[in-house]
Amino acid sequence: MIDLAYSSVLFNDNEVAEEVIELEKKVEDLKTILLMNTAIVIKDAEDAEAMVGIMRMGTVADMISHAAGNIARIVLLGLGVEPYILEAFKKTQERLVRAKILPESILVGKALGKLKLETNIGVNVMTVRRGKQLFINPGPKVMLMGGDVLIARGSDVGVSELDKLSKGELTAVPRPKLDVMEGHA
Repeated sequence: MIDLAYSSVLFNDNEVAEEVIELEKKVEDLKTILLMNTAIVIKDAEDAEAMVGIMRMGTVADMISHAAGNIARIVLLGLGVEPYILEAFKKTQERLVRAKILPESILVGKALGKLKLETNIGVNVMTVRRGKQLFINPGPKVMLMGGDVLIARGSDVGVSELDKLSKGELTAVPRPKLDVMEGHA
């Protein structure tokens, strides 16, 4: 949720921001269910003491989801972000990228699992947008199509390679280069 919230701000993307708000509501519902089930289980002080950690965890998860929702609301309310904050995003070790897959890309018609983008170029695809449909944390069987928009995170080199792959500028997914010293086994 946090990655999606930051992505919505970085790319000024209302649809991703709205998805964060939906996730925030789901977490709120899950917290309520957790508290209800915890209340049912507690029979005495010993049970209550044993459940404190679980209840705290639910509260913390809820607080994190509210923080992500507040970040996403920046986009939905049209508040904008100061340029220096966007510059700070550029100085992080890990980059967020938004890449649209063009029809001539070698990514078209391939499953994420077969591409092994995280292993090969160090990029984790967090979301695939296909029209109005969002696939959050897409699984290995998600097939990529021309026109899909990927939101991913990774190193400078990795996000650059993903951008080139999505535009059709690379004809194969680069493989990691391993430095093997001769004479050493």
